Amino acid sequence: MSHIRGMDTHPEVVFRKWLFADGFRYSLGNKIIPGHPDLWMSKYNVAIFIHGCFWHRHNECKYAYTPKTRVDFWNDKFKKNVSRDKNVRMELKNRGIRMLVVWECTIKKMERSAEYREGVLYETERFIKDTLEYKEV
Repeated sequence: MSHIRGMDTHPEVVFRKWLFADGFRYSLGNKIIPGHPDLWMSKYNVAIFIHGCFWHRHNECKYAYTPKTRVDFWNDKFKKNVSRDKNVRMELKNRGIRMLVVWECTIKKMERSAEYREGVLYETERFIKDTLEYKEV
């Protein structure tokens, strides 16, 4: 697990490039904001998290499988991750910070389909410029 990257993963880099191309500016890995979001947009008070479906247990997703070995270890690990995500979401809400979660599988679909990508980027832009507190794509 020491080889698992915590920053600059493929989905993060791809999504950042799309946002930048759409004219959005952000900072990376802000350590002051709870949960250390992948992207922080201070202008809009928005924290963006690029969640891996496997690690953050995306519901009903084929990438959120459980390994067949060391099942107890993995279930405990996943339970802690999901609990931490919930706590971060509550802390951000308490601080008035809006949160967007983009799932790995969504980014994979965006890479395969320009039409799908445009739709998700449109929804992302609407969220960033709107006043919604939380959204998942």
